[in-house]
Amino acid sequence: MTNTKEGQNVPGRNVGEERTDAPSSLISPIVERKNSMKPRAKLERVDEASIRIPQADVSHIRRKWLDLPYASISQAQTLDVYLPAEGDGPFPVVLHIHGGAFAMGDKRDIHVMAFLKGLERGYAVASVNYRLSGEAIFPAGLQDIKAAIRWLRANSETYHLDRDRIAACGGSAGGNYAAMVCLTADVTELEDLSLGNPEYPCNVQAAVDLFGPTDFLKMDEQLAESGLGPSDHGEENSPESRYLGAKITEIPELVRAANPMTYIHKHMPPIFIQHGRKDALVPVQQSIIFAQKLEKFVGRDLFEFEIIEDAGHGDPLFETNENMDKVFRFLDKHLK
Repeated sequence: MTNTKEGQNVPGRNVGEERTDAPSSLISPIVERKNSMKPRAKLERVDEASIRIPQADVSHIRRKWLDLPYASISQAQTLDVYLPAEGDGPFPVVLHIHGGAFAMGDKRDIHVMAFLKGLERGYAVASVNYRLSGEAIFPAGLQDIKAAIRWLRANSETYHLDRDRIAACGGSAGGNYAAMVCLTADVTELEDLSLGNPEYPCNVQAAVDLFGPTDFLKMDEQLAESGLGPSDHGEENSPESRYLGAKITEIPELVRAANPMTYIHKHMPPIFIQHGRKDALVPVQQSIIFAQKLEKFVGRDLFEFEIIEDAGHGDPLFETNENMDKVFRFLDKHLK
C-alpha cells in the first residue's frame, strides 16, 4: 500500500458503569461465536457490482496520507488522513465511518466529501476501512474502528491531530458504528487490544449518527407500519443476519449486543442524530426510539435529534451545505 502526501514524506505505522438494560454477560457469547465460525466465502457477499458507490476525488487536497495501515491482520484495516490546507494543528478529528450494510463500501466513497468540508473549518478528517461482514462477523468491524482510534492517538503528533478531540461520524451502517463507538468505550468484550496500541483509549468526545439502525429486530415491523419496504431484515441473508453470523430472529441476545441503545449511560459523549422520514431501508422509527430512550435515561443535553421530512435513505439532503452546517455546528460546540 502507498502512503501519499504531496510535499511531505511521513511514514505510516505498520501495525463503565451499569447500562440501561444490558448486563455485560450479553456480550460473552460474541467471542465464542466469532472464534467458532469460519470467515464467510466471497460468494456470500452482497453483489456490489450493481450498487457500487462512486469514489470521491480527493486529488485537490494537498495535505493527505492515504491507505495507512492501523492494524495488520487484514488488508481492510487502513485509513486515510486529511489535513486543512494551512496550520500546524493539532487539529480536532472527524472520524468518518462509511456505510454499506456492513457488507460493502470504502473509506473513499463519495459520501466522505460531505465530511471533508470540515477541512475548511479547521478539522482533520480520518476516513476508516474495516473488516466487512463477508470477511468477519460482529464485533470485528467495531473492534477495527476502535483500533483505528487508538492508532490515531498513538500517531497524533506525526499527523498533527488532537488526540483529545475526536468525533465518530457515519451514515447507515456507519451511523450504527458511530453510535456504538460513542457508547461502548468501556465495554471490554467489544475491544480487541491485540490489534495494536493497547495503551491508548478508544473513546470519542462526540458522535454523529445519520440514519443508522439501532434495533435490528424491530426494523421489519416498523417498515410495515410505515408502508415502506422491503421488510426482509429478519431473513437469513439480510445484511443484519450476515453481520451477526446467523438469522437475527434466532439470536436475540446477540442482536441486543449489537444495538447501540443497549449501552446508553449517563456519562456518554454527546451525539447528533438525523433520519429521513421516507427511509425505506432503515425505518425512521429506529432513530425515534433511540432518541426517546436517550431522553429517558440521559436527558436532552447529551443528544440532538432531527427528522428530515422528505429524505430517504442516504438522501443527498443530508449532504447539502445547509445540513452539514448543522452537523459542524454540533461538532464545533463539543470539539472546539
